[in-house]
Amino acid sequence: MATCEACNTIPQVVTSGYKEKGKWIELAGLKVYSTGSETSTKAIVDIYDVFGPAPQTLQGADLLASALGALVLVPDFFKGEPIKTEWFQPGPENERLKTAFMEKVGKYDEFGAVLRSVIEDGKGRFPGVEGWAALGLCWGGKVTALNSGEGTLFKVSAQVHPGRLAKEDAEKITIPHIVLASNGEPEDVVAQYKEILESEGRNGVVETYKDMHHGWMGARANFEDENNLKEYERGYNQVASFFAKHL
Repeated sequence: MATCEACNTIPQVVTSGYKEKGKWIELAGLKVYSTGSETSTKAIVDIYDVFGPAPQTLQGADLLASALGALVLVPDFFKGEPIKTEWFQPGPENERLKTAFMEKVGKYDEFGAVLRSVIEDGKGRFPGVEGWAALGLCWGGKVTALNSGEGTLFKVSAQVHPGRLAKEDAEKITIPHIVLASNGEPEDVVAQYKEILESEGRNGVVETYKDMHHGWMGARANFEDENNLKEYERGYNQVASFFAKHL
């Protein structure tokens, strides 16, 4: 645990021409982006959004690794086949492809099992890790929430611009948990999350970035937009600070 807030501040974001600091390894049969110290006592599994390991997401992983002195792992759950941006264009074929993809990635129990396999394999490869955390973006937020309850492998977890929020997920979370919502999530469910996670005896934080679109910390981050860049930095700093307290 850091002794001051400044110790957990992310480096400056590179807005163009970013060169990733990590490398690709294999865990549990998956390609995994690995960044940070492999001898760290802290590890974070960064679960991306439906657009896969986008540059903005991988830079976010690098930022957390630097801020926390942690090992950060980004598993490629979709095995090189994320959703395609062109599928969001009108047309029956694009709609069919998008629907099929969302049905496939909606099998959260299956992805939860894969997540646990990655961690178990990671424990063998990185024996110095004493505590694990999870950060989920959009789709990854749902996976994270569903794996933050009884019997969880994590000490702390987070969701940013989370997908498919559900009150019952919040009720089952048993560890410190932070949610950074955008203006694109249902306000009533975000409010339910806040009531539950910030109630007495819980170590939770729920905050809405009211000026931010869904995806501002992941693949849809637009670094040419000054406000998006500022809030991207603030969001990752907020996650880093929360993890520093509990990991």
